[in-house]
Amino acid sequence: MMRWLITLLILCVALPASALENQLKHNPSPYLALHGDDPVAWQEWNAQTIARARKENKLLFVSIGYFSCHWCHVMQRESYKNPEIAKVLNEYFIPVKVDREINGALDAEMQAFAAATRGQSGWPLNVFITPEGYPLAAILYAPPQTFLQTISRLGAHWQQDGPHLKQVAQAAAQEMPAPRETKAEFAPQVGVFYRQRLVEEALAHADIFRGGFGATSKFPQAPQLAALLEAQAQAPNPKLAEFLRVTLDHMARLGLYDHVGGGFFRYTVDPDWHIPHFEKMLYDNAQLASLYLRAAQVLNQPAYRDTAFSTLDFMLADMRDQESGAFITSTSAVDAQDREGGVYLWDKALLRKLLAPAEYKLIAKFWGLDQPAESKYGYLPLHLSPPTQEEAARLAPIYAKLKAERAKRVLPKDTKLLAGLNGLALTALSQAAAIEPRYRAAAKQVRDFLVTKLIVPQGLRKGFGQGKSLGPGDLEDYAYVSAGLADYARMAQSEADRAFARTLATEAWQKFHNARGWQLEQQPLLARPYYQRIVSDSATYSPAALIIKTSWALGDKALRTEALSALNAGYSILDQGVFWYASQVSAMNGLQ
Repeated sequence: MMRWLITLLILCVALPASALENQLKHNPSPYLALHGDDPVAWQEWNAQTIARARKENKLLFVSIGYFSCHWCHVMQRESYKNPEIAKVLNEYFIPVKVDREINGALDAEMQAFAAATRGQSGWPLNVFITPEGYPLAAILYAPPQTFLQTISRLGAHWQQDGPHLKQVAQAAAQEMPAPRETKAEFAPQVGVFYRQRLVEEALAHADIFRGGFGATSKFPQAPQLAALLEAQAQAPNPKLAEFLRVTLDHMARLGLYDHVGGGFFRYTVDPDWHIPHFEKMLYDNAQLASLYLRAAQVLNQPAYRDTAFSTLDFMLADMRDQESGAFITSTSAVDAQDREGGVYLWDKALLRKLLAPAEYKLIAKFWGLDQPAESKYGYLPLHLSPPTQEEAARLAPIYAKLKAERAKRVLPKDTKLLAGLNGLALTALSQAAAIEPRYRAAAKQVRDFLVTKLIVPQGLRKGFGQGKSLGPGDLEDYAYVSAGLADYARMAQSEADRAFARTLATEAWQKFHNARGWQLEQQPLLARPYYQRIVSDSATYSPAALIIKTSWALGDKALRTEALSALNAGYSILDQGVFWYASQVSAMNGLQ
């Protein structure tokens, strides 16, 4: 009997933990659902997954991406569909797939970790995290053989010397020292000083002749351009004005802008604004619509208003959820045949079939059809030289023909309805509606969606995917929705919506800010709390800076005290460089 019991105990100890299974098949995130058939046993990022990693003493392999990320799809096709790679991930790790548009705070922290440890960040981002919640290592896209070697080595190393690796990860996660107490003593001249620094830094890094920043690729960088526009409005500078005009002109005339369907692509892979990465993001288009509306005023360029309106018209036509009136998150860079840019590119044979000879000749002039196509799938509509008013009038019906033809093509979309991104859209629509009344109804629908569907007694929801709630909102959601409601209230003269904005701003201070700084999410799962004295801009405005601006604009005394206190911190960070904190500088200069 005793021998039988001993044998049973040995067998129980030797039995492996229950096998992991892929949990993403019917996930409300379209990006996560895309991975539902991978042989990798993907788990969701939640407390249960981390508890399992601790129980089994396994590293978490956390892969972060998003629906319209081209290289995320490449890595899925090459690596995550590969049975050999999946076997290693499933055996040595707890594999976790993350939609960065849902877990934005986790993504921000892991991007910062990758930048600090690798000198670069981006997507897909893959981070190895200890069971206790300390990031250990990060890698970006890697070819399948390189990726297999990496995970095999790290998995073996963990099994051989896991305790040492835990110590390494924990030692690297240095706690932020307790800050000195601050008082609400912010002075306007401090904002002027950093505003001048921002202009100097921006012009030092600017591409004066082609516009924008960078010598290899070009991003719209709406937060920086918005802050520079405000600096120009407050202290006119001819050199800055010229740079802004060149940038805005090239962004709207060349390949970043979709001349057939409207709206802006995510970025261009070349410094001349010719070759875009073809995904279209709600956050880019909402922010750029606001940017061009403001630029029309500051730079006295009425044509920029037309660019803003056409961008909003694109959003309403191609990114609107018809049932709710809210906006979806993005459209894909690849078409239904997995061709990058396939929806937007044209070959000569089809163009000749669709267009009259005179029409073909006209677009040949502007698109450069006498040169080889820059993509294997054809030519992208762009204006290599500015069309005259008469030429622009002739181009309009040509683009209408192409738009009708393009409607036959299938473009995958990420249909999540996110609070923060719809807050950005509400701001843009409200600003446009103050000028052009036809946008009032659309603004009202977005406002109603936010107020009736996402603001609940427990706070602000993150949004919906496939009709399912995506959990509680984070700092970004509170910031963008409160700002959007404040802008709507200003346009509609609605005290009720000012009250909604005030409530959300108050909750944001309570949930995300304390003496240690800003926290990006309400219930972080990593071991070390991630506090920031000031929050940098990314592709979108710093949510902390926007909460400060909105709190001040609402005029509430308690909110203004919070805003002043927050502005009186982080100077040592700003002194190292202000370019990535442009929205913070703008907030400093917005106190009136």
